[in-house]
Amino acid sequence: MRDLDALDRRLIELLSREPRIGVLECSRRLGVARGTVQARLDRLQARGVIRGFGPDIDPAALGYTVTAFATLEIRQGRGRDVRAHLARIPEVLEMHTITGAGDMLCRIVARSNSDLQRVIDRVVDFDGIVRTSTVIALENPIPYRVLPLVTQDGKGLATPRDAARPQGEG
Repeated sequence: MRDLDALDRRLIELLSREPRIGVLECSRRLGVARGTVQARLDRLQARGVIRGFGPDIDPAALGYTVTAFATLEIRQGRGRDVRAHLARIPEVLEMHTITGAGDMLCRIVARSNSDLQRVIDRVVDFDGIVRTSTVIALENPIPYRVLPLVTQDGKGLATPRDAARPQGEG
C-alpha cells in the first residue's frame, strides 16, 4: 500500500461509504483535527489516489440496461485515431488497450439489444477498426470496486473490519 497509513485508509473508507460527508464531520468521526483531514485529502488528491467526488451514476437507471464488452482489432498505427473516434461515442464508457487476441477492450452500454447493434455499428464505422467481437454481460455480481484494495492491511489481507463486512459492499 504505497504510503497509505491507517488514517488514510479510514478516511477513504468513510468517504466511500458517505461521499457527501463534510471535512468537519470526517474529522469528528475519525477523531483528528479538521486540518489533518484536509491535508490528507489534498495529498491523496495530488497523488491521484482520490480522483473525484462526483456522483456514482448507474447507466441502467438512465435507461441503458444492456452492458457489453467489445474487443477491437485495429490497424497498425491507428490507435490514436481509434481512441479519438471511441471518445466521441457516449455509450463507450471505457476503453483499455490490451494484450491477447485483440488490441482494445471497450465497455459499452445500450438501451436494448437492438440498440446495442446501433452502438456497435457506430463503433466499427471507422477505417482504423479491422474486426470486433462483442459479448453481452448478463449480470454484475461484483460491481467495479476499489475499496477492498484500500482497506487491506498492506500484505494483501483484509482488516478484521473487512472480514465482518458482507462481500459486494465497498
